Amino acid sequence: MASATAVQPALVLASASPRRLDLLAQVGVTPDRVDPADIDETPLRDETPRLHALRLARDKARAVASRSPGDFVLAADTVVAVGRRILPKAETEEQAIRCLALLSGRNHKVLTAVAVIAPDGREASRLVETRVQVKQLSDIEKADYLAGGEWRGKAGGYAVQGVAGGFIIDLRGSYTGVVGLPLYETLNLLRGLGWSGK
Repeated sequence: MASATAVQPALVLASASPRRLDLLAQVGVTPDRVDPADIDETPLRDETPRLHALRLARDKARAVASRSPGDFVLAADTVVAVGRRILPKAETEEQAIRCLALLSGRNHKVLTAVAVIAPDGREASRLVETRVQVKQLSDIEKADYLAGGEWRGKAGGYAVQGVAGGFIIDLRGSYTGVVGLPLYETLNLLRGLGWSGK
């Protein structure tokens, strides 16, 4: 009697971000399921941006792994920070205006944490830090950018792959990390825990 073919555990992406799906597709990876984690993303008192990003990525992965036993779960969180200050995911024009004021003419950090949970419960995570310098923005540039609405729902009020890419003077680190998922580190985490699919 022929033995049954072993089934590769599914890969579950714990994010609804179309940007993360696009990045994975760029390297030939298609998650079997997308199951966004719905968790409270409020920073804890005195929590640094680095620890905040790592905690959220791990909490998202654990929340989804609890309902996807036996699968690989991939989660990520991106934080934009000026010093120790965590910028919000801009949902209102007022938030976007404050983000632009903080970013204009300055350096900031984009911290993307990735967490993977294997079918056997092992966990691995990695934080990728990228330093980004934004040009001094004129009032006209700010107004035009706000009118375009691209800032909505974006950490720090911008997406490097969009119009705001024209404001970036220097970027040192992971471009894909700034977009939302550092691909090199993500693939290493997955493969390190035994994932072998595409």
